Formats: sequence, C-alpha cells, structure tokens
Amino acid sequence: MNNFDLLLEKVKKEAEKAGIPISKKIDPHIEVNTRAKTRFGRCIKRDGGFVIELSSVLLDAPEFSCRQTIAHELIHTCHGCMDHGDRFKYYAAKMNKAYGYNIRRTNSPEEMGVKDRSSEQAKFMIICRSCGKEFPRTRRSALTDHPSRYRCKCGGELYVRTNTPSPSPAPAPENNSDAKYVLLCLKCGSLIKRQRMSAAIKNPSAYRCPCGGRLKRII
Repeated sequence: MNNFDLLLEKVKKEAEKAGIPISKKIDPHIEVNTRAKTRFGRCIKRDGGFVIELSSVLLDAPEFSCRQTIAHELIHTCHGCMDHGDRFKYYAAKMNKAYGYNIRRTNSPEEMGVKDRSSEQAKFMIICRSCGKEFPRTRRSALTDHPSRYRCKCGGELYVRTNTPSPSPAPAPENNSDAKYVLLCLKCGSLIKRQRMSAAIKNPSAYRCPCGGRLKRII
C-alpha cells in the first residue's frame, strides 16, 4: 500500500529540483477521498494554503502513478496554475521531461494501472449517436439534463441513459376540472389531475409522465 505522505515529500523535492515554483504552504498530510473513483486527485485552497486530496483507488496503484498524480496537483499550487492553462502545461512538460511522467489534464484508469470503475459508479451515461463513445457521469449536470446542447469530439449528437432503476410510471390522468391536486410534467407540459391524495402526489419525483418527463406538484 502506498504511503501518500511520504510520496508527497519525495515529489516536492523532485519539483523543486526541476525548478517548479510550488507553494511553500502545502499541507504535509494528503487527504484520502474514499468516494472519488473517476477523479484521482484534487488540489484544494484552504486557509491561505493548499491541501492535496487523492482517491483511495491509488492506495494500491503503482507508486509511479501516485507520484505522477501528486506532481500534477503540486503544479496547481504554483501561481496562476489552478486551471490547466499554458503555465500549467509549461510546468507539466518540465516535470514530464525530468522524470518521465505523463502529466496532463486527465489520465485514464488503464494509464494509471487501476481498475476502471467509472461505469460501475456512474448514474448517467452520455452516449454519442455517431461514434458510440460513452461518457460516464456520477452527478447531474447541464450535460446530463440537456445532452442535445452538446456535441462529441467527432461532432455527433449526444443522448443520456440513466444507470438507475426506472421510476414507476405516473398513473393515467383524470379528466376532472374539480381536482384538488395537479401534477405538471416538466417536459411536455401535461397536467395530471387528482381528487385524492396518492403516492404520486406525495412524492412526484418518484414518478414520470408517459413522455418520460419529471413531474412537479403545482396544486
């Protein structure tokens, strides 16, 4: 098992030797994120300094992969390098040349020598209609809610498939103008009216309109 804190000190010395102006205010203890499966590392600004966080999947990864990830996050502590802009790329290239790393914006699980668990953890799968490439996502975002607004690198249209159990279908609407409760479909705008309290009225998010749209109680 890798000792993240010892590796941090080792990579800090590598960065300083390569002339990388990393911050002097870096927490010597690396935080371990047991929930992160697709993001290997993160650099966090905290209390005027920086804290590096690594995914627990790297505990049993090759040491070189851990050092590479730590080097990536250390570069983020340099002035003007919290993003992956030209300055970050310049320092990354220096570290890559000096130590054989492959520091870039992201690295695949295969490159890191760890099991790819992205599909297992993903709640949403974005799929390209042209090339079939899949983009797993663990959280809702503008991309998962509106995939048609985006394009794959090949130019293909995107659509989303959820990896969660399908919600129960909404009961058929009642044609009753005296309804006490009304559900609104946020996709097609249909109104589903009810005279009596029901499971769909109490928890509309657990149901869907026949068109597949989410429901919201408005009365």
